Amino acid sequence: MMAGAQQQRLKLLGPGTGVSMYTIRVQMALCIKELSYDFLPEDPWSKSDLLLASNPVYKKLPVLIHAGRPVCESLIIVQYLDDAFAGNGTSILPTDPYSRAVARFWASYIDDKVCFLSFGLSL
Repeated sequence: MMAGAQQQRLKLLGPGTGVSMYTIRVQMALCIKELSYDFLPEDPWSKSDLLLASNPVYKKLPVLIHAGRPVCESLIIVQYLDDAFAGNGTSILPTDPYSRAVARFWASYIDDKVCFLSFGLSL
């Protein structure tokens, strides 16, 4: 890790039970970036004060806390990790702006289409 605030331990708030593809996405990004973190299991049905303070708008998981500041929503967290820890591990997104846009499109497509279809919901 780099000096200063980036050396502060990362914390990931995620569901303590069950599987969340959104939390897994963040965990994969942390692994790709070779970053260690503390996993803080949360009960998604009984929101803790930490979760409510970290994500007061949506009150959802996952939430990454870095240097005391929360980053919410899995795709935004992945992009944040790629930017904030550019010198760690492999880059997650391509450096070419067009290629980055295509990667973001497919990530959004998976969120919007595949996730709904896997739960039997139609769009």
